[in-house]
Amino acid sequence: MDRLLRYFLNQFIRRGTMTFTTASGAKFTCGDGTGEPVAARFLTTDAERRILINPELGLGEAYMEGSFVVENGSIADALAILLDQPEILPRWARLQWGLRYLVRHASQFNPRSRAKDNVARHYDLDGRLYSLFLDADKQYSCAYFETPDMTLDDAQLAKKRHLAAKLLIGNDDRVLDIGSGWGGLGLYLAEMTGADVTGVTLSTEQLQVANARAAEKDLSRSAKFFLEDYRDIAGPFDRIVSVGMFEHVGVDFYDTFFRRCAELLTDDGVMVLHSIGRSDGPDVTNPWIAKYIFPGGYIPALSEVIPTIERAGFKVCDIEILRLHYAETLKAWRERFMARREEAVRLYDERFARMWEFYLASSEMSFRKQYLMNFQIQLAKRHGAVPITRYYITDEEARLRGVERGKRPRLQIAGE
Repeated sequence: MDRLLRYFLNQFIRRGTMTFTTASGAKFTCGDGTGEPVAARFLTTDAERRILINPELGLGEAYMEGSFVVENGSIADALAILLDQPEILPRWARLQWGLRYLVRHASQFNPRSRAKDNVARHYDLDGRLYSLFLDADKQYSCAYFETPDMTLDDAQLAKKRHLAAKLLIGNDDRVLDIGSGWGGLGLYLAEMTGADVTGVTLSTEQLQVANARAAEKDLSRSAKFFLEDYRDIAGPFDRIVSVGMFEHVGVDFYDTFFRRCAELLTDDGVMVLHSIGRSDGPDVTNPWIAKYIFPGGYIPALSEVIPTIERAGFKVCDIEILRLHYAETLKAWRERFMARREEAVRLYDERFARMWEFYLASSEMSFRKQYLMNFQIQLAKRHGAVPITRYYITDEEARLRGVERGKRPRLQIAGE
């Protein structure tokens, strides 16, 4: 086993410096000697075998179980090396990737009942877990770092402001927030623009918090949240926004999603879709992420999204690519989680804390080292629905900053 492990890891790791100690005590170093050295140890031959057979699944499982440990550096440091290699996948893992690609439509098939179950697996966890690492407004999506030294809370506020500016919301406009989470964006839009906001989510935990927060802020009349599938909501709406939800739709339902949005949006309306995306074309969901974090989830390439937008009759008015913003968001989440890791262990157990560590670290390095990014697509039914230059976005953000200063919005989670 030692010889096989040494051979295959040396074939894959060509950049950086990573030293491995096998379960039998043998030690070897891979890479070109550059960068900060990282050292890891396999505690069992089973962990070695599983990583060789199916590295994309096996590494995360071995780390969760404690049979793969990082002795010098952190799991984030190890993944920074492993995800920064000339080849994205080890050559011996390409067969598993091909098989997963063949069945990706089945794994992403998300009818109403399955979509709700998949959401519950992740978003209905103990709410105290998310309070360990999210900002005060509980924004669980990519922040918008206008400056490198921005705090997470300020960057999440900037994200809401940036989206609001692109939506061009007028007073009393009817706004639909698809995938409204804990209500932060919907409450911001209602408070800052005077809009009548309807938010829909499939998470019972998020729904309770969102409505409680609306009541706390005396916004229950202008910001209402419902446990409802986007396919069943009644319209019409002047504006539609969806942030961090499209990744759960599934490729076979993209046409359904955009056609339903087109049905719900008024003829002069504007929609903004904010989603994680791929910059290297269609792919498959990482098997560890699919099994333990986001069942049924898939990160789309723009080449998969744009044709379905066109078929729905939408005009694409603006596309903005946010490259490293999510890497910085995830770094902040990871650092916050690690600072309060023992609380996560008390909420769940050590295995869960290791799982969450691996999730945050691997996600960060996928954005930092590989092909993931975020996109914001602005849509309308007619070309004249938004101004013909992008200056209005900056102007509207400046106006909203003034409104924020006047209202001094509270960023407190209900019940905290």
